[in-house]
Amino acid sequence: MFYKLMTILVMAAFYGFYFYKKWDQTNRGIRADYLAVDKTGFVRKIELGVKIGAYLIPVVQIFNIIRNKSALPSFLRFIGLLAAVAGTVIFIMSALTMNDNWRIGVPIEDKTDLVTSGLYSYSRNPAFVGFDLMYIGIMMMFFNFALFVLTAAVIALLHLQIVNVEEDYMTAAFGERYIAYKNTVNRYFGRKAQ
Repeated sequence: MFYKLMTILVMAAFYGFYFYKKWDQTNRGIRADYLAVDKTGFVRKIELGVKIGAYLIPVVQIFNIIRNKSALPSFLRFIGLLAAVAGTVIFIMSALTMNDNWRIGVPIEDKTDLVTSGLYSYSRNPAFVGFDLMYIGIMMMFFNFALFVLTAAVIALLHLQIVNVEEDYMTAAFGERYIAYKNTVNRYFGRKAQ
């Protein structure tokens, strides 16, 4: 029951903030969701995959929470809880740091600022790190093969989104400033030796 309750609280905080942020920006005239919008080819396929995965994974997570079973021992379930909480905190902090520059997917026409402060001084993609940790944490708390496969697939799609969409967009939008940032801060965690 403990893991069930804690996971419900984590998911409520994570998805509650996610949808609040999206609603708040939309309410203020800022388009928030650009996933698979005005995209073609491989980029569109990646973004559609991310969108489908992002809506499918919480449904499967909730099903597994209701079942409340895990093939992993208690100490790994607890590590999963810590990962899910850390992922939620990291995601919320990164979205707050981005302020009005936060988007779901990359905008084609919409202009944003390059954010390099706060968590972004240690990770170029802390929001994605937050998603990954939250997904991995819930998978560890309610481990089964189907949830493992779906979690791995969604994390792989998020990685493809970063490598094949986000980084290309950032290079085109911010040029040398982004390249200098990219040469200083790692994709997921840490600063590069100078």
